[in-house]
Amino acid sequence: MPAMRDLLTHMRDTMRDAPGVGLAAPQVGLGIQLVVIEDRPEYMSGIAPEALAARERSAVEFFALFNPRIVARSDDTSEFFEGCLSVAGFSALVRRSHRVTVEYLDEQAEPQRIEVAGWFARILQHEIDHLGGRLYLDLMETRTFSTIDNLTRHWKDLPAAALRDKLGIADR
Repeated sequence: MPAMRDLLTHMRDTMRDAPGVGLAAPQVGLGIQLVVIEDRPEYMSGIAPEALAARERSAVEFFALFNPRIVARSDDTSEFFEGCLSVAGFSALVRRSHRVTVEYLDEQAEPQRIEVAGWFARILQHEIDHLGGRLYLDLMETRTFSTIDNLTRHWKDLPAAALRDKLGIADR
């Protein structure tokens, strides 16, 4: 299907140009239930190994999810800074489920089910939120909303609990 391949190429290129690790169709003006994900190894260069381990972050090859829906979430959560291509230049702490199970259709319209944890789970939750009209701003710890520059300068290497303590924010 050439039109679908062209759409996926456009979304992949838009995501990479930003650069980002995920993109939802509504972010490029399309009213369809589609997200693309890719966390490239080069995006992790310059991030301390301890930070990658804490986030459980590793490379994810490009793939598309049509009509994705989260069918299970873990009760355990983690809190990290998130940014978004829709709100470029800003970031805030967001608490998300540590593990999710997602059902979706692949590029051949075949039903798929994946269970992921860590950073990959965070990316999926973030992108699927877009399909429901939600941004990370709706979930963030408001007192942590910051420019990327200020985050990098002041908070980047601080664990969420230490940041909450420093800002006098009660843990939820």
